[in-house]
Amino acid sequence: MKIAGIVAEYHPFHNGHAWQIAEVRRRGFDAVVCVMSTGLVQRGECEMLPYRVRVKAALAAGADLVLALPAPYACKSSEGFAFAAVSLLNALNCIDALCFGTETAGEEQMQKAAQAMEQPEFRPLMRRALDSGMSAPQARAEAAAQLLGQDADFFKQPNHILGIDYCRALIKEKSAIKPLAIVRVGAAHDSAADGRHEGVCYASASHLRRLWREKGVDALSPYVPPESLILYKRAQTEGLLRDDRACSTALLSRLRAMNPEQMREIRLTGEGLSNRLYHTVQRAASAEELLERLKTKRYPTARLRRLIMDAALGYTDALAPLPPYLHVLGASKAGFDVLKQAQPKLPLSTSLSALSRVNDTCRCAAKAHAAAVDFAALCRMRPQPCGLAYTQPVCKSRMSSEDRLTAGEKKEAGTL
Repeated sequence: MKIAGIVAEYHPFHNGHAWQIAEVRRRGFDAVVCVMSTGLVQRGECEMLPYRVRVKAALAAGADLVLALPAPYACKSSEGFAFAAVSLLNALNCIDALCFGTETAGEEQMQKAAQAMEQPEFRPLMRRALDSGMSAPQARAEAAAQLLGQDADFFKQPNHILGIDYCRALIKEKSAIKPLAIVRVGAAHDSAADGRHEGVCYASASHLRRLWREKGVDALSPYVPPESLILYKRAQTEGLLRDDRACSTALLSRLRAMNPEQMREIRLTGEGLSNRLYHTVQRAASAEELLERLKTKRYPTARLRRLIMDAALGYTDALAPLPPYLHVLGASKAGFDVLKQAQPKLPLSTSLSALSRVNDTCRCAAKAHAAAVDFAALCRMRPQPCGLAYTQPVCKSRMSSEDRLTAGEKKEAGTL
C-alpha cells in the first residue's frame, strides 16, 4: 500500500484541495492521510467552521484518514506548524511521501533551501538581518538568499515557506518520508482573484472566507465540491459559523482578566511583548483594535494574532514542543487499512479522552487543545456546549443517518 501524507487547514475545503487529493491518487498512491489543524488555525484565529465539518468535506472528496494537528501546534509559526505536522506523519510510521503545493518550485529546490537553513552559518546571518530591523520572515528570506545566491523573493512566497519547513522537518526527523511538491492550479495562495483549470473554478481559502462573509454561502458554489457546499449550508443553518463579534468579546474578556505576571508566562512573549500586550489590552475595545495597536514593523500581523490567542488560552512553554499523540478524527475503509499497516511511535486513538489518560504530557496537550475547542464553541453564531473535543465520535466516509445527505440535498448538490 503506497501512502501519501498531506498537511492542510481546509479553512474551508475547496476545489483546489479536492484537485490535490485527486492528483496524489493519479500519481500512484493508494491512500491519502491528512494532518489537519483543529481548534485554531495557523494564522492565529478560531476556525471559521468546526473541524468536524472540514473532516467530512475532506473524506467526501477522497481523503482516507484525517489526523488532528492539535490547537496549540496549529497556532504556531510556519516552522512550528510544519515541524509539528511532520512529526505526526513520521510517527504514523507508514507514510511514503509528504505532498504539498507550491507556486513554481520542485522538491529539489526546497530541499536545497532546507539544507542551507540547517547550516551553522544560517543563524548568524538571520540574526544580523533581525538586528537591522527586519521582521523574522524577511530576515529568514534574506539569510537564505545570501547562502544560496538566490533572489530573496523566492523565500517569501507562502507555499515556498511552508514547503521548505516541511523539508527541514523531514531532515531533522531523519525521516524516510520523501517530499513531493505539486504545482498549484487555479488561484495563488491568498489571492483575491479566482482562476480556472480544465473547466473547474478555483479560488484561495482566504478569498472564499471573504466571499462567504460578504455574499453568503451560495457564492462559494463554483469553487467548492458539491457535497462540501451542502455541508457548509447545513453548518450555516445550524449556527456553526464563527461569529467574529462574539469572538472579539470573548477574547478581550479573557485578556483583561490577566495580570502582567500571567502575560509573561505566555510562550514567545520575550523582547517586551508581554508588557506591550498587557498595556494595549487595557485600551482596546475590540480584537481588531487590539491587533492594530499592537502592530510594529518588527512583528508580522500573523505572529501578533497567534500571540493574542496564546495569551487568551494560556499557552506557555510548559506544553510539549511537539504533539505527544495521534488523534484520529476521520477515516474511510482504506483509512482503517492504513491504521492496520501503521506502526505508530506515539499513542494513537479515535478518543481524545483516552489519549488524555496515557500520561501527563498527553493530558496537558489534550487539555490545551480542548480549551481552544471550547473557546471556539462559544464564538459560534449559535454557541455550542463545552467538552466537544472529548465527546465527538470519529467521522466515517460512510455517513451516519444524521450526516447523510437528504434526497433534496443530493439533488441540489448534483449527485442525483
